Amino acid sequence: MSLTTDEHDKSGGLTATAPQAPGTSETMAAAKESLEDYTLRFAPRSYRKWTPAVVATSALGGIAYLADFSIGATIGMAYGTASAVVGILIAAVIIFTTGLPLAYYAARYNLDLDLITRGSGFGYYGSIVTNIIFATFTFIFFALEGAIMAQGLEVGLGIPKWIGYAVSTLIVIPLVIYGMKTLAKLQVWTTPLWLVLMVIPMVYLVAQNPDSVATFFAYTGESGTGGVSFASAMLAAGVCLSLMAQIAEQIDYLRFMPPKTPENSRKWWTAVIMGGPGWVVFGAIKQITGLFIAVYLIATMTPGADVNAAEPVNQFLGVYREMMPGWLAMALAVILVVISQIKINVTNAYSGSLAWTNSFTRVTGRYPGRMVFVVVNLAIALILMEANMFDFLNTVLGFYANCAMAWVVTVAADIAINKYLLKLSPKAPEFRRGMLYAVNPVGFVSMITSAVVSIAIFFGVFGTAVQPFSPLFAVGLALVLTPALAIATRGRYYLRRGDDGIELPMYDQHGNPVDDRLTCCVTGLEFERPDMLASAVPGPDGEKQYISSLALATDKTGVHVLPADPPVR
Repeated sequence: MSLTTDEHDKSGGLTATAPQAPGTSETMAAAKESLEDYTLRFAPRSYRKWTPAVVATSALGGIAYLADFSIGATIGMAYGTASAVVGILIAAVIIFTTGLPLAYYAARYNLDLDLITRGSGFGYYGSIVTNIIFATFTFIFFALEGAIMAQGLEVGLGIPKWIGYAVSTLIVIPLVIYGMKTLAKLQVWTTPLWLVLMVIPMVYLVAQNPDSVATFFAYTGESGTGGVSFASAMLAAGVCLSLMAQIAEQIDYLRFMPPKTPENSRKWWTAVIMGGPGWVVFGAIKQITGLFIAVYLIATMTPGADVNAAEPVNQFLGVYREMMPGWLAMALAVILVVISQIKINVTNAYSGSLAWTNSFTRVTGRYPGRMVFVVVNLAIALILMEANMFDFLNTVLGFYANCAMAWVVTVAADIAINKYLLKLSPKAPEFRRGMLYAVNPVGFVSMITSAVVSIAIFFGVFGTAVQPFSPLFAVGLALVLTPALAIATRGRYYLRRGDDGIELPMYDQHGNPVDDRLTCCVTGLEFERPDMLASAVPGPDGEKQYISSLALATDKTGVHVLPADPPVR
């Protein structure tokens, strides 16, 4: 096989393959498919040609989902406007704070959240459990968005929901096949239309019906009580915090940020904040907007309107009908729902497939191809849709939030506290096999403990008095246990080796990963320096050989793995 010059540019350092060695078919398949996706890999510098603005726009395109409107309406109808808004704001602050260090690390070192998690307290195999948590996030929210699209198709075109579920699933597959470049173009091209369709109705509603603002703030929901109830606000926050894992999808875009330099520093930071934790600002606005529209519909429409007031298609259809003829209102509502579903669910399908692929390859040493797991993820999502997950939305999201918070807060605490404050965790991220221990108790134990305890509280094991506060326990335990275990273990389980055997520096003068290339002894392909290690197997003449992290991940024999450093006593 040979690669053209164009393919060389796209590959992040691939030139030509040497004759395929026996037993390398899995590695070669992984290498070929990951040219576009970097499924198991560091994102090479030669591939990252987008400007910070394009990366940020692409990342924000992935938050076009309408689930926020449903979440805001659902928690508001349950707990009232005041408690719901306070809960939304509490969740937004927590998500932004924990998401910032993760977004910085992804953009600075060009790694997805799984690769970051490995070196941030979990170990090479320990992070597999977090991949499963993230994959669960992607199919839950794929199912939620698919259900919203099915609602739109039923209202607008009379298509039965069960068929709509299938359509919303199948329509995504062709778009996901082509990887990140196609997804980025899709997000950039569709964002302006999506913004117009979403923003104009809200502006019109407030301008034409100023009394709707007072009605909104006076709404008490099913609770029937005015003012803010802290318990209700925390229950609302728990549902919103289920979106915490969204930062992993933002990172799937941010890892393609260009190198940070003194010349582009301001634009770089703006893009990282906007495209990273900044998503939650727009998310909180959408949640409050969804509740606002739902309250308006309940207050102004026929009795029983609250039955469908949490469904985005009915929310926007109700407002559109006041602005334009019914046929046009229906058409625009359906268009908005379809665009939103496609924008977010291509990201859900893509990111979920990466998470499943990473886990499967590490456990088995086999690479069946990313598209296998696209199908797996979508099949699970379709089952959830057919099971009518939309009807028990709060319970599903409230339960999941505890797992997501335990994971994300643990990684954020390791980066912010253990790396930068205590300096017990290596500051530079590490993700390569052989450099890490299989499991690091610092992050792994912290996450499992905080998740189990908070889930038990969520289900009332410790009584109803503390039940609403399970999110606080998830956050608090992860925040305390992570540095406590790092101190207790003195950071000894972060690195199995302190040296990867390569003399070339890993970072340039600005702290960015370098683009020097080395040839992998297994595949004959060239990879950039941060993606390489020295092989434990010398060359034919005794010379040092190098192996890519990709080849090492699919090496079932382990012969290329360097020996561990002697234990420190």
